[in-house]
Amino acid sequence: MALFKHNKPDPQSEAKALRADTTGQLDMPFLLLVVILLIIGLVMMFSASYARANWDTDGRNSAYYFVRQAGFALGGLAAMLLVGRLNYFIWYRTAILILGVSIFLLALVPLIGVEVNQAKRWLRLGIQFQPSDVAKLGVILSFAAMMSAWQDKMESFRYGVLPYVIIIGLIAGLLYLEPHLSATLIIGITGASMMLLGGTKKRWLLLGALAAVLALFAYMQIKGYAGERFSVMLDPFSDPLGKGYQGIQSRYAIGSGGFLGLGLGRSRQKYLYLPEEHNDYIFAIVCEELGFVGAVGIILLFALLVIRGYWIAIHARDRFGTLVTAGIITKLALQVFFNIGVVSGLLPPTGISLPFFSYGGTALLLQLFEMGIVLSVSRWCVNKDAVGRRQA
Repeated sequence: MALFKHNKPDPQSEAKALRADTTGQLDMPFLLLVVILLIIGLVMMFSASYARANWDTDGRNSAYYFVRQAGFALGGLAAMLLVGRLNYFIWYRTAILILGVSIFLLALVPLIGVEVNQAKRWLRLGIQFQPSDVAKLGVILSFAAMMSAWQDKMESFRYGVLPYVIIIGLIAGLLYLEPHLSATLIIGITGASMMLLGGTKKRWLLLGALAAVLALFAYMQIKGYAGERFSVMLDPFSDPLGKGYQGIQSRYAIGSGGFLGLGLGRSRQKYLYLPEEHNDYIFAIVCEELGFVGAVGIILLFALLVIRGYWIAIHARDRFGTLVTAGIITKLALQVFFNIGVVSGLLPPTGISLPFFSYGGTALLLQLFEMGIVLSVSRWCVNKDAVGRRQA
């Protein structure tokens, strides 16, 4: 049985909603938390990247990565506020199209993708981006749309299991060709959580979880490097100058930060000792410069953002708004958890960036776009009576 009960979208009421003059206010606590995390993220990205930028530009521009990231951040903020003013039923109508485009882009990666660090995960079509990021949003939107349309049929295998397994399986197969295990995990867990909220019977989800564990085990056997990552995670000093090097340097950064940190800009590991210091491993630099206090403070900000996001999901006016918001916030929470787990040595390296912090312009742009969708849903939560009068 679904955890949240809403009326499924009706074509006539949906059309009225799309024409409605929505004047609800954006959820200010959620917006404020996003802006705070974005500002802190930009500051830390500049601090973590200027040594690398100075090296990569032969001393010409220490702010190279920061300027690029700041430009995408401004564009992302504009996109977030614009999307926040739109009616989120637009995504109900375009969900399957977005999913189809994302699958098409994933299919292009093995053919014309850009290879970085022995993985072909990027496309360069004017700008360089990872289609897996688009696929994550496509899965969330399409799952929410289908679960809303099939609300009364979700306990059946045909409507509550089969279409979602097909979609996840197809995307997982395309990601296997890159390979991109971390994206597969996030999409799979996010999709499963939405199925639980949408009303899929728990026995199907338990069988799916068992199948996923077996598939992961098989993946580790086929892809030998995946098993090696677990071994290196447990004992990085077994290969200190090879596969364990990055984990060791990350631990040095975290440990040297102590309780209060070395101070903003005073990191030592960012001087080309720690690889990916401004990207996947930026949280290690956060720990080194801001210490335990600063790291916990940032984790608390993420926790508050996730809690507020789920509050918006629970108070959404309809099933689609609830599921979309819950999916986006779950994906965000998973990325934060996996990134910090990898950086701290609790999880094997997976190549997952830290939202709002890690360098990556298109990824940041899409993250803020998704926050705009949540803000759009929030507009219908703050003034329900006014919305009801407009739709009456």
